[in-house]
Amino acid sequence: MPWKGVTVSEQRQRFLEDYLLNYYSISELAERFSISRTTAHKWIRRFKRHGQEGYQELSRRPHTCPWRTDEAIVDELVKLRKTHPHWGPRKLLDLMQRRDPKRPLPSVSTAARIIAREGLVKPRRRYRRAHPGCPKSVPQGPNDIWAADYKGQFRLKNGDYCFPLTVSDLSSRFVLGVDAHPEISLEKTVRHFTALFETHGLPNRIRTDNGTPFASNALARLSRLSVWFIKLGIYPELIEPGTFGAAERCT
Repeated sequence: MPWKGVTVSEQRQRFLEDYLLNYYSISELAERFSISRTTAHKWIRRFKRHGQEGYQELSRRPHTCPWRTDEAIVDELVKLRKTHPHWGPRKLLDLMQRRDPKRPLPSVSTAARIIAREGLVKPRRRYRRAHPGCPKSVPQGPNDIWAADYKGQFRLKNGDYCFPLTVSDLSSRFVLGVDAHPEISLEKTVRHFTALFETHGLPNRIRTDNGTPFASNALARLSRLSVWFIKLGIYPELIEPGTFGAAERCT
């Protein structure tokens, strides 16, 4: 049907106006307004039953809902929630089931929606884990602060991935070591740092990003690697999350 620049209600009103003229047959009206004869008869029946309001769009909401939760169950669930405001929907349903084992009860998710609909759920406060931001420490000389980072992985000619681990001295910008790993591995990372410590000694700090294996989601974002650093007397520094570039940039 071509676009006519009118709403559905306006089209139905024009249809009924032409129908009242008794000039067109039902088939001609249907063809004139690009609708089926069934639709034309439906509009006419609505007009005869409801008058001018008959051509308005009616709600398509079903009159009944066979799977709707019984109001008595809803009332009892809400009452129990108010009595025990810290109980969840599963615990409330268990209590209702023990009271009447033969009674069919809604699912846990449905009970949760009922409780939330009645305004009996308090939104949880979201706590964002604070980060100290970009470290303010400045290297005072060689072997004071090292920067370590797993550079972007790339695929080798044989199809395997390579994850290069680089470690540099922030004071002299000297690259202390570059080691190619087939994957990000704690064991291989520890082995690489052990060799660097034996060659160059222990730094005071090691600055890294927030990725594996340098950080984790645990308390203070400590990982097994950073705990190992601390046991050696090295302070692990983390750059600000989302900082573009390697740890060397955060100086």
